[in-house]
Order: sequence, then structure tokens, then C-alpha cells
Amino acid sequence: MLDEVYAVCRDDTSGAPADYIPELAAVAPDAFGLCLATADGLIYRVGDTGTGFTIQSISKPFTYALALADRGLDGVAEHIDVEPSGEPFNEISLDPQTQRPSNPMINSGAITAASLIRGRDTAEKFERVRRCYSRFAGRELTMDPAVYESEARTGYRNRAIGYMLRSVGIIDADPDDAVDRYFRQCSLEITCADLAVMAATLADNGVNPKTRERALSAALTERVLSVMTTCGMYNAAGDWVTTVGLPAKSGVGGGIIAVLPGQLGISVYSPRLDAHGNSVRGVAACRELSRRLELHFCHVTRSARTAIRADYSVAQVPSRLRRSPGDAAVLDAHGDRARIYELHGDLLFSGAERAVRAIEGKAGVLDALVIDLRRVGEVSAVAREMFDKLQAGLVGRDTRVALVDPDAKVGHEASSLDPKDPRGRVFIDRDTATEWCEDIVLARHRPAGTTRTSIELAEHPLLAGLDDTDRAALATDFQARTLARGEVIAERGGPRSGLYLILAGRVRMTFAGADGRVHRLVTLSAGMSFGEIPMLLGEPFVNDIVAETRVRVAVLSPAAFDALAQAHPRLKLALLQRLAAGAYAQMDAALRTISGNPSNY
Repeated sequence: MLDEVYAVCRDDTSGAPADYIPELAAVAPDAFGLCLATADGLIYRVGDTGTGFTIQSISKPFTYALALADRGLDGVAEHIDVEPSGEPFNEISLDPQTQRPSNPMINSGAITAASLIRGRDTAEKFERVRRCYSRFAGRELTMDPAVYESEARTGYRNRAIGYMLRSVGIIDADPDDAVDRYFRQCSLEITCADLAVMAATLADNGVNPKTRERALSAALTERVLSVMTTCGMYNAAGDWVTTVGLPAKSGVGGGIIAVLPGQLGISVYSPRLDAHGNSVRGVAACRELSRRLELHFCHVTRSARTAIRADYSVAQVPSRLRRSPGDAAVLDAHGDRARIYELHGDLLFSGAERAVRAIEGKAGVLDALVIDLRRVGEVSAVAREMFDKLQAGLVGRDTRVALVDPDAKVGHEASSLDPKDPRGRVFIDRDTATEWCEDIVLARHRPAGTTRTSIELAEHPLLAGLDDTDRAALATDFQARTLARGEVIAERGGPRSGLYLILAGRVRMTFAGADGRVHRLVTLSAGMSFGEIPMLLGEPFVNDIVAETRVRVAVLSPAAFDALAQAHPRLKLALLQRLAAGAYAQMDAALRTISGNPSNY
């Protein structure tokens, strides 16, 4: 795309290099470079992107940034306004009402900004300017002495502006010192590639995407970009905003930078200027890139409008805890009273407002809800406040709320067990949060007296369906065992060790996820079994199996299982039929979870 835009703009030879500074008039007029730098530091480039030239007026937002860092917003605002002037960049004038420069992007404002830089002496003040620019560029920049001498020799108009500023008290020190520093900052040599990195640093909230060094705070970056939007292209700013729609700054050296906040920076170098002092090819290239890549900041993407990625009930996507038939029936009937909301993208005001409104719209009929924030990027302060108030309001209506927020993006670092605490529970994965929702629904809707957490061997579904004689014969082959919480029952790759019938407690099957964490495949409870597949096929275990709580099991050893074929072939056939039915039930439960949400952990 850059090659195509370059080709479209290359043949335009209108305009001419600046000639009021002799050294600028001597550059190659048809040089042309175009760069696009992403917010993570990759630079796409075409043309003369390594050719050195002086930064000129593109220096203005960066010195303004340093002045803001030195003096603060209020301190700078006492000397420089932030309104478009509608006048040429080198006009000798002040705002008639405030008697201040209209903005820091015209020469009077830029000279004032240069006067506000702190330092022990003139040399230190300029060195701080140079280091500031170097942090943005990601390398040490140097001054072109020939251009500086040319500017100093012919810069009478800028000196007149300096003395005007001193006469009205905007500059309270030697105006020659401020003007000289302005000449020097304009004479710093950069390349088109350097400018792209500087623009990308502004796009990335003031952090250089190549060095990861912070060049400017996020709050001050926002201020600089705002002024670049309205004033960066001088008296062509209105046309620029409507056709390109990016914060930008041009310089009479032929450079232009443009910024799409959060995404990328663009730079162009072409010395031929239009009547406003902007690069002819630079303006055309930025306009073309904005159109082709849909970069205009008023272009609204779908992702900017949608904060809720998915929402569903626990009846639609259950947890990986296998429930008893009775509990499963309750969840089938009442599972729509607990919902999971998965959010994504940056949560700024608009996205947070839509999410809060959508959640509140269904909250009146919910016993519990979970908000999954793991795919969320930036969370603004107002979004945090809105979610805090949402949680408080829901708890007041007896709706329990939990977050899946392992990185504490909304600031809740601790999980609260108090059901009246508006901060609610905080989980590291969605599956555990879904189980929490199910427990609340069961506690509120399970019929009284139906809760059983343990059974006897004869009551286990695997044996309960057999006749009394077969059940009694088979029961004698099972051995009772008690397992401590956390005890490893079987390891992935381990040999078959028995058919396990769970009589009390919970057993968890786990697997290692792509994120490096151990995840639950399924949790089994009283009335369920495991170890069937290794026993039937003679294959090793494919998952780790751990006692989630204290567990009581009955175990049929491999030797006893194999002996059934010789001593009781009919009994073994009946057992296999029961095992097959149980396996299908487990598969059905797993498929329900996967079909509802394949990433449910």
C-alpha cells in the first residue's frame, strides 16, 4: 500500500522548497520518503526514508511537551493559548483578548515554549530539548550547524516576534536566548524513519515503541495531540481535519508527522511546499493513506461499539463439574437465572456504558452473574467507577456478582466471601466462576432434603441397576479406599490401576493449557466413576487425576476385573453395559460445554 501511495504522489512536482532560509533552499527538491510505524515499533517504509533533513517546525509539539512537563498545564497556559489562529505560522501577532500567542504550533507560541524550558544555563536548556527529542526518536539526535547558522543569520522576523513577546511580558527573560534556542531546536537533524518513531511514540501514549522508554506522560500526550489536531497544520487545519482526520504537524523542511492514537504514526518527507508551508506530497500522501486505511479518527469501527463479546446462561454452558442427576435437573430448569458476560477491547466510557446497560437490563431475574474481563485491554477510571456502582446495585437487589479478573484490571485484588460485599468474588478462570454460579442457583432452587454428598456402594449407579445377586457378587470384588485432598490418584501416561467408583467427595481430571497453567477438564462427584477406559483398553491414563476434596472410593483392581471374564462372563457383560452408559453420559456433558463455548476455562 505504501508503494502504491508513493507512486500516486511521486509525480506531483508542484510547490518549491522553503527559500527564506538559504540552507533549506539548497536541498534536493524531489526527495520523497514515506513511513508508517506501528504502535509496537515496526516501520514500513518506501523512498528516501534515511535521508537526513532538519526537523524545523515539527519540533514545536515536542518542545511544547517538554514545557508542559517542566511547568505543568496551568503554568504553560499562563503564557500560551490553545486556539487555532487562522493566520500564517510566522505572523507577528498575539491574541487581541489574552495578549498571548494563540497556540504553541505557530512561531510566537513555539518561541514562548522554548523560553519555558528549565535549566541552569542556555547550554543545559538546549541539551534538555535535544535529549527530549532523542527519547521520542529512540536514538541520539544532533544539530546541523550549517542550517542553524543560516537560520540565525536570517531570522529577523523570529527575533521581532521574540521582542514583541518580551514587550508584553509573555517572555520574562532575554528574548534572544529563547529565539536562539528555537533556531537550534529547528536545526536538529532527523530522518523520515525517525519522525515515524516519534509519531508512533505519541500514538503509544508517550512510550517509545522501539526502546519502551517513556518520553512523555499519558496525560500530557493527550494534551499535545489535541493541540496538533486543531493547530498543527496552521491555517489549513480545517481542511486537514476533514480530509485526513489525524493529529499532525508539518515543517518547512518538508516533513509531516501524523498520529492515529493507540495505533500508528505516519511520516512523510518531501521538500516542495504549498502556500501554507506544508509539504505538497506529504499532504497528498497522508490524505491517500487515511482514505485507503480508514484512519480518520471519526471513523467508528464495530469493535469500538461492542464491549460484550458473548453472554450466556449456565444452562447453556455449564461448568466442568459433573452434577448429580437431581442437581443437573435443577440447573436445567433454573440455569437461566445465572449468566456469564465476556467483555473485550478497551473499556472507555462508551463501551462500559453499553456493557453496564446490557447487564442491568437482565439483572432483575438473575441470582448470580459473572463478568469476565480477561480479554479487556485498558480500563478507564470512569469505567471502573461504573462497574463498582453496578456491582453495588446488583448486590443490593440480591444478585451475587463475581469477576474473572486475574490481573485486577478494575482494581479488585482480593476476593470477598461476604455475599453483601459489593466487591464480590474474583476468580482467575471462567470455569470456576461458572461453578460458583451453579452453586448459588442450586442453593436457592434445589428442593429441600434432596442434597446428598455421599452414597453407599450398593447405591452407586454402576451397581444399582444390577439384580440383587449380581450386585452382591460384584460388590465383594471392590476394595474401599480413602484419599486425602490433593492426593494424586493417577498420572498422565500411568498404567491402569483400577475402576474407581466415587462414594463421597470430588475428583478432578486436569490438563496443561497453552497458557502454561493447569486447567480442569472435569470434576466428578459421588455416584460417578473413572478409570474405565484404561481398564477396558489396557491403555495408560490420558489425564492427571487428583482428589479435589477428601474422597471415599470403591476400587475394582485390574486383576479382579480381568478375572470376571473367566468366573462371571455374564456379570462382566452387564458391567460393561453400565460402563458404556456412564461413558456416554460423560461425553454428552463434555460436548454440551464445548459446543456452548469452546474456550470455557
